[in-house]
Order: sequence, then C-alpha cells, then structure tokens
Amino acid sequence: MEKDFPIFQVMDQNGNIVSEEHKNLVTEERVKKFYSEMVRIRTLDRKSISLQRQGRIGTYAPFEGQEASQVGTALALEGEDWMFPTYRDHGAAMVFGHSLRNILLFWNGRNEGCVPPDGKKIFPPAIPIATQIPHAAGAAFAEKQKGTKNAAICYFGDGATSEGDFHEGLNFASVFKSPVVYFCQNNQFAISVPISKQMNSATIAQKALAYDIPGVRIDGNDIFAVFAETEKALKRARNGEGPTLIEAMTWRYGSHTTADDASKYRDQGESALKRLETDPLLRLERWLKNEGLYDEAWVKEIEEQAAAEIDAAVQEMEKFPKADPAVIFDYVFEKPTWTIEKQKREYLELIGGEV
Repeated sequence: MEKDFPIFQVMDQNGNIVSEEHKNLVTEERVKKFYSEMVRIRTLDRKSISLQRQGRIGTYAPFEGQEASQVGTALALEGEDWMFPTYRDHGAAMVFGHSLRNILLFWNGRNEGCVPPDGKKIFPPAIPIATQIPHAAGAAFAEKQKGTKNAAICYFGDGATSEGDFHEGLNFASVFKSPVVYFCQNNQFAISVPISKQMNSATIAQKALAYDIPGVRIDGNDIFAVFAETEKALKRARNGEGPTLIEAMTWRYGSHTTADDASKYRDQGESALKRLETDPLLRLERWLKNEGLYDEAWVKEIEEQAAAEIDAAVQEMEKFPKADPAVIFDYVFEKPTWTIEKQKREYLELIGGEV
C-alpha cells in the first residue's frame, strides 16, 4: 500500500528542484518569503522554550522541525478561511495573523490567548487529541450552506488518526462534501509511541480510501510541496468537491512538551541527523546558495527583526496579571453544575486559594 502513496516532493533536501511541473513555483521572492516566516516561527519556538525554563510561561509544546508544514499551509489560506490548530500549531496561527501577545498568553494560562484578532477565524488550540476534526467538518459545512467560497484547514498529528473523532470527522466531511483540508503532520511519534506501534496501516494517507476522498503523502519538510498540495486541496474544497487528507512526513526535534524527555523513548542521534539533513530552513538556504542568492546580512536582519517582534510581544504578555486557576471551572457550562462546583471547591482548597 505504501507504494500507492509515494511521498511528493518539489525541492529535495539539497535544495534541488525535482518536480518540473512545479519549477515555476520556486522563485527568489517566494523562497525568501517562506524562509523569513519560518525564521519568525522558529524564533518564537526557541524563545518560548526559554521562557518556560525561566518560569515565565507554563508547559509548552515545541514544534521546531515542523516549520515548513505550518508556514506552507498557512500561506496557502485566504483571509476568510478557518484554521483549526492543535497545541503544536501556534506557528501556523502566527503566520495566519494571530496576535503574538495572545499566543504567549495562552501558554501563560490566560483565556485571552484563545481569542484571535477581529475577522480571523482561528479556533482555540485543541488540547484533547482529535476533538477539532469534527469541529472543522461542521464549520466548513456551515460555510458551504451559507454559499461562501471559504474553506477550513484542520491540523493534527499521527496519533489523532487512532481516535474516533478522526473517523467521525472525515466521514461527516466526506458525506456532506465539507470544504475542509485535513492536514496530518506525521512527526512519527504520538508522545512516546512510534507510528509502528500505533497502527498497521503503511500510511495515514491511505485512510482516505475508506471515505472516498483524495489522500496524498508529501515531504512535510519541503515547503513547496506543502504549499502546492494545500493550495490544490483548498481549490478543490472551494469548488464544492469536498475534503482532502494530506499526510505530511516531518519530525519534531524536541520533546513532546517541556514536561517530557524524548531521550527516554527516541534515538536522539536520529533527531540530530535529521536536523543536519532534512531541516526545512537549511533546504531553502541550500537553494539560495545554489542560485548564488544567499545573503548573510539579509538573514541576520530577518533574525533580528523576528527577535525584536517577539520580545515586544513578551513584554505585552507580562503586563497581564497572573492567571487565576479558578477560571478554568467557570466557563464549562453557562451555569456550573454541582459537580463542577465541587471540583472547583476541592481544587481551591488543595492549592490554598479562596473558595
């Protein structure tokens, strides 16, 4: 079955174009746009890990290594589209126009972090695995019923495809031809469980066959492959042809979260090798160098701009009062049930807060 879903690639790891059909997609302007956005989100990721280690934000989910999958998809969207991220897709949300301050507030436990800028349809990051998949099917179906050309993109990892929500969401989207792109970032580990122990399927893309929708497998570290296939799937969705499942093969260099230690379950030597060979930023650097267009001064400039932008957002975030842990109980229902009230009371007694 794996041979029926070959990995699509436009640019190989050495910065060479391997798809003649998409050669015109690779221009200096586009490479520099993609590169600068990946630098922005990698800078955010590294800064956030540093903030967590200093106790300035809470537990954080890093995404370094997955920048091509996040930037390539976000830049393929139109302004009125929907985005359904997981807890690891704040890079995509940032590129799509989310407030950096609010992204950081989310990781600092404040509800404001779930609020996108006016006019942006960015769903709160899904913490439970796969719950956003049916939500995306429904939101996209609503757009179809309204007669718009707006589409949705829904992110998830390989582990989410083992959840019931995955099957329910894809089945609904298939039956009702919801204009949604399901984008799986297959970083090959569901926390500590490798994909070989999650499923017998040779690929995730083949699961699309059960719903009679297109399933494609791409090099998730090749931003041009990501952009091209996402744009194609979004066009299909806008034309009323229904959903697409994209499996992007990628890798996260760091641990599942800052509360995790990947060295306990994963060969970190393999991770270091992937950083040297398949890193999405290095791939674009190699293309620029191959073409004689690499400019160290320009790279330093965009790195400094990204750092300044993120430092300013950190300053804004830290002006907010410390998050009130009691708030997590207050908005589960319009009127709290007795069970929620009991949980809140017991929790506040545990941490020594006011009941």
